[in-house]
Amino acid sequence: MRSLLKIVAGFASSTLLLSAISFAAAQNPSAAVNPTPRAQVHTLKVTILSTMLADDGIGEWGFAALVEADGHQVLVDTGARPQTVLQNARELNLDLAPVKEVILTHNHSDHVGGLMTLRTELMKTNPSALSRAHVAKGIFYSRPNPKGGEDNEMIAIKKDYEATGGTFIEHEQAAEIFPGAWLTGPVPRPYPERNWSVTGKVLSPAGLVEDTIPEDQSLVLNTSQGLVLISGCGHAGVINTLTFAEGEFPGVSVLAILGGFHLFPATDTQLDWTADKLKGFGVSYLLGAHCTGIESVYRIRERLGLPRRAAVVGAVGSTFVLGEGIHPGRIAQ
Repeated sequence: MRSLLKIVAGFASSTLLLSAISFAAAQNPSAAVNPTPRAQVHTLKVTILSTMLADDGIGEWGFAALVEADGHQVLVDTGARPQTVLQNARELNLDLAPVKEVILTHNHSDHVGGLMTLRTELMKTNPSALSRAHVAKGIFYSRPNPKGGEDNEMIAIKKDYEATGGTFIEHEQAAEIFPGAWLTGPVPRPYPERNWSVTGKVLSPAGLVEDTIPEDQSLVLNTSQGLVLISGCGHAGVINTLTFAEGEFPGVSVLAILGGFHLFPATDTQLDWTADKLKGFGVSYLLGAHCTGIESVYRIRERLGLPRRAAVVGAVGSTFVLGEGIHPGRIAQ
């Protein structure tokens, strides 16, 4: 009888506890869920391999960056000209042969032009080199031109790349590619940033419409010091991209934004708006390469109140190292 009373008493206590938890959850839904903590990156180095300025190597209108994080390596974009990234990596004494994965941020030739040369050359040393290419949905959509031709080089590149044994992984939504490293996939666009200057059309599931570069994606690294965003051109808009990342990583500040952000044609009003929004994310570092624009970097730096070494124009060989900050190189310092 005494044992039965203990069981009943225990059941009553558990019921009261569950009721209290349910009540607390109803009053504060965000506190009711205790999600599994996201994996973090603890070591990170990003090296610019293609952009306009160059200390060593070749400058071009294009973008590529090598990301090294916790023993993982991934190449983000491949530059414009076939040989640029290959030659720049050699001059910087970087061996790309062990790199198995490449991220293509979008279809434009200044980001995918080096893919086939890199794949065919590096696979002589390592057959798995750049054998997995991460892309977002829309990158293979037709971009017909008024003369009846095709303006999307990725359609032909897809056939050539797959002929070498390479595999495209097409993302429709955010995905973790290794612990702490996330691809955004296509980014929702609540803000009308319109960070593109093309005037062509894209043959989408909705028909032939304005080409807003719907497949534009970025890499987000959840580091132990905050988020690091790596963008090829940021056609989806840097604020739209960071807003999306904030939703995926609530409560995590943005440590750094690196790469191209297509702000070179932006007006002063647009730049001020962008800088004010960046301030709200707590951005501490800006390495603005490629289509960001030199004047845009300076204006945003001033608006954010960042010191000179924390916001610089990217150059070939420039690096960002977690815990150290930006190493700009001679020409960009």
